[in-house]
Amino acid sequence: MSVTAAQGFTAAGIAAGIKANGNPDLALVVNNGPRLAAAGVFTSNRVKAAPVHWSEQVLRGGAVSAVVLNSGGANACTGPRGFQDTHATAEKVAAALGGEHNAGEIAVASTGLIGVLLPMDKLLPGIDTAVAALGEDGGEAAAIAIKTTDTVHKTATVSQGGWTVGGMAKGAGMLAPGLATMLVVLTTDADVDGATLDKALRSATRTTFDRVDSDGCMSTNDTVLLLASGASGRAPAYEEFAEAVRTVCDDLARQLIGDAEGASKDIRIEVVGAVSEEDAVEVGRSIARNNLLKCAIHGEDPNWGRVLSAIGTTKAAFDPDRLNVAINGVWVCKNGSVGDDRDLVSMKDREVRITADLSNGSESAVIWANDLTAEYVHENSAYSS
Repeated sequence: MSVTAAQGFTAAGIAAGIKANGNPDLALVVNNGPRLAAAGVFTSNRVKAAPVHWSEQVLRGGAVSAVVLNSGGANACTGPRGFQDTHATAEKVAAALGGEHNAGEIAVASTGLIGVLLPMDKLLPGIDTAVAALGEDGGEAAAIAIKTTDTVHKTATVSQGGWTVGGMAKGAGMLAPGLATMLVVLTTDADVDGATLDKALRSATRTTFDRVDSDGCMSTNDTVLLLASGASGRAPAYEEFAEAVRTVCDDLARQLIGDAEGASKDIRIEVVGAVSEEDAVEVGRSIARNNLLKCAIHGEDPNWGRVLSAIGTTKAAFDPDRLNVAINGVWVCKNGSVGDDRDLVSMKDREVRITADLSNGSESAVIWANDLTAEYVHENSAYSS
């Protein structure tokens, strides 16, 4: 049920005709309260899509009563007209929902091709259809409607102590730190305020969505929203709530990497023995972005030299003669030189585990990546956000 697993939420996903292939392309998630608390994090790309600018403004108000999301068009780099279209979308949702809804509490998110105006003659009537389809069982349909090149829709839930956190995500390419190319909506019926949501969300994204790196490309449209209805009447301790949010984000982040465009391997890169967490993250990201290594892994070649080469490009503190690297549990590099026989490494499974030991401290970090294949080039030839 994803975003409708938590009490107080309804959702819908419909085909509005935005996509030429007729697939579902418009999703709506509505918070029916009693709380309308919300928090959000967005792309750190300096080139931001119109819906990102709009939703950032909405979040400053502290309340979000609904989120409307479309696939089939990013509405990015579309100038003043693009922002006007986003505003019109929020106004239409507020009017269609009626009651006390207003555009200033409607977040908007878009994904698809950059530099193309949305077909508003299809999108706006589609909102009426989506409102009519709203239901407590609409979470899965909403998750399907936000797919672009995704091969599967992505959902996750955690329930405990009478309250729930649920979520949906889309994303298959342009996955890089600073979120990823993703739209994510998380919902909870826990009775928590906006400040608590913001703290928990930022803590969760820092170690989940910000640590997936498929291709080193950062999107213009990244949006992660967390909405709270308070409908359960339960107010969990912060630590308990934050861990539930992190668990859902981690599940969705893993699903993003698992569905990365054309990928045949999921790569778990764990950096240990670092002086600081920042060093560990920098090294992990450098390894994740080494295209030669990613191609080697696709060819099931445990080429640990490319791991050392990637480590050497960073500013992290380490001694090259104390570096150790394991691939799928085999320490193929010891003390910066040849270790165990690389022929002992089996790379037949989908998941490949790389451990890079800097031998210089006690901090660590995990980055998820994937290999690069010919299918990646094919998938990205017609996709831009």
